[in-house]
Amino acid sequence: MNLFKKITISICVVLIAGCAGESEEENTGEPAAEAGMLTMEGDTGDYVPGETDDPAHDPAMTEKDGTYYVFSTGIERDPADPGGIFVRESSGTVAGPWESIGEIPTPEWVEEYQPNHLWAPQVHEDEGTYYLYYAASSFGSNNSAIGAAVSETPGDPESWEDQGPVITSGYGETDYNAIDPHVFEAEGDLWMVFGSHFSGIQLTRMEDPLTASEETSMIASRPEDEHNAIEAPTIIERDGYYYLFTSWDQCCSGTDSTYKIAYGRAESVEGPYEDEDGTLLSEGGGNILLESEGAQIGPGGQDIYREEEQDYLVHHYYDGDADGVIRMQVRELSWEDGWPVLE
Repeated sequence: MNLFKKITISICVVLIAGCAGESEEENTGEPAAEAGMLTMEGDTGDYVPGETDDPAHDPAMTEKDGTYYVFSTGIERDPADPGGIFVRESSGTVAGPWESIGEIPTPEWVEEYQPNHLWAPQVHEDEGTYYLYYAASSFGSNNSAIGAAVSETPGDPESWEDQGPVITSGYGETDYNAIDPHVFEAEGDLWMVFGSHFSGIQLTRMEDPLTASEETSMIASRPEDEHNAIEAPTIIERDGYYYLFTSWDQCCSGTDSTYKIAYGRAESVEGPYEDEDGTLLSEGGGNILLESEGAQIGPGGQDIYREEEQDYLVHHYYDGDADGVIRMQVRELSWEDGWPVLE
C-alpha cells in the first residue's frame, strides 16, 4: 500500500437477511485519516517539560541525495541563549520516519534583536549550495531581521556558515516587519516574500541570494483586521500563475490558536494577487485552504514542497489531544480549475 495514502478503514457489511454482527472485520474505534493527509512517522514534534523539547513550528522542507530535511523554529529559551533553527531528517519519505538532529548554532549578531529563538526558516537551493533564511525578532515587535546561512551539507548543523542580516526593520524605520522569509525564483529573477502584521506581506527582488533590493511592495494585507493578522508567506508558480499562501489570525497560543492557511493567485509575480471571488489580497481578500480540524488546531506556518508532479503542504499544528504540543504535518496538495485544494 502506498504509504502516502494509508487510510485505516473499518467496513462492516450488514445484510438485510439478518447477519448483522457476523462481520469478521474488527472495528478499532480509531477515526479514518483524512484523504491526502499523510501518516507521519518518527520525530514530528514533542514536548515534555524538563525531558523533551522537539520543536516543529514553521516547518520548511528540502531534499539532498534522497534524504529529506525539515528546518523549523528553534527551542524557546531566552535572549541570552536563543534557540537556533532546528533540523530533522528522513531517509524514507516526506512522511518519515523523521529523526531530530538538533539545532544550528545561533550567531552573535542576533543579540541586537533580543530573540528567545530564531523563527520561521526557509531553504533555497542553488547549484548544490543551500541558503537558509530565518528571522530574529521578539514577539509583537518589528525590531527584526532576516538572516541567512549557507551550507553544502544541509543535514549537518555545524556546517552552516552564517552570513549576517539580509533585511532589517525597526521602530520608525520601516512600516513592515522583517520576518517569515521565503526566497524563490520567478520570471528570471530571485525574489523574497516576507512579512507579518504591521503593513502586511512584502515582496522584494534579490540582487543575489544574500543581497535584497531596498525596494519592497505590499502584495497582501488584511486592513479590516485589528492587528492585520497575516504572515508566513509562500509563493509558488504553477501553470502560468503565481500562488501566494499565507497564515492568518493568531498563532502561538496552543489550543487557543486560531491560525489558518489562506491563498490567492496572480498572473505576475508582482501581482496583483486575487482570491477566487476576484477580491484583491492587498485589500483583505483570500480563500481559506485549511483551518482547525479535529485535534489538529491552528494549522499554519506552511511551506509548499514539490516533488516531480506532486505538491505537498507542510505545516505545523497544535495537538488538541496532547495539551497543544506543536507537531508537523504533511498533506498532498491537489489542484482543481486552477486553484489549490486538499482532498
